[in-house]
Parts: sequence; structure tokens; C-alpha cells
Amino acid sequence: MPARRTTPKGYQRAHELRKEPTPAEAKLWAYLRNDQLGVSFRRQHAIGNYIPDFCCIKKKLIIELDGSQHLEQVEYDVERTKYFESFGYKVIRFWNNDVMKDINGVIRVIQFALEKQK
Repeated sequence: MPARRTTPKGYQRAHELRKEPTPAEAKLWAYLRNDQLGVSFRRQHAIGNYIPDFCCIKKKLIIELDGSQHLEQVEYDVERTKYFESFGYKVIRFWNNDVMKDINGVIRVIQFALEKQK
């Protein structure tokens, strides 16, 4: 079953998030955009009630970037991950700090995950 898209409110929120990326999102997007890794990624692509940071629909891969606020919302993140996985997506997470300080390592992990996905 394909993932259900979202409501008009969800589309609007995704649009707002795309306008103001965090520094880590902007840095990672510079490496993901324009099919640089051989596949297309979308930023802030609404799926149901959730908006993952980056989504590769073709490979069913979601990339989430976490800042310190995620230490306070572990249960919410687990719920989001289960939701995405219920539609066949693999979710990988990185700390913002990892993206800012070791972008090459982050890209290697993403490339490995892409190779493992269908």
C-alpha cells in the first residue's frame, strides 16, 4: 500500500519548512539535490501527518536530522519511524552535529543505505 500523502495543512507546513532549512539541512541538501547520489531526494516531503527531512521515494529511504530537541521526544520519533516503516521506508537518522562536522561520513552511510534498498 502506498503511503498516504497529507492534508492541505500538511502541504502548507512542508512548504514553510522548505523555506527555512536548518544549517544542517541546508548542508546535507547541497549533497543530495539534483540526483548527485544517483537518485532523487525530496526535502520536507509530507507523508500522512509527518514531514520527514529528506525522502527518496524510488529507494524508499527517509533521512532525518536530529538536533538536541530530539532528546526530549524519543517516543514521538519512534512513532514517526514506525509509521514510515509501515509503508516500506527505511529511516536513517543523523545528529545535526554529525552533518556539520563529518559530512563525508554521513554521505557514505547514506550511499550504503541506498545500495541496500530495493
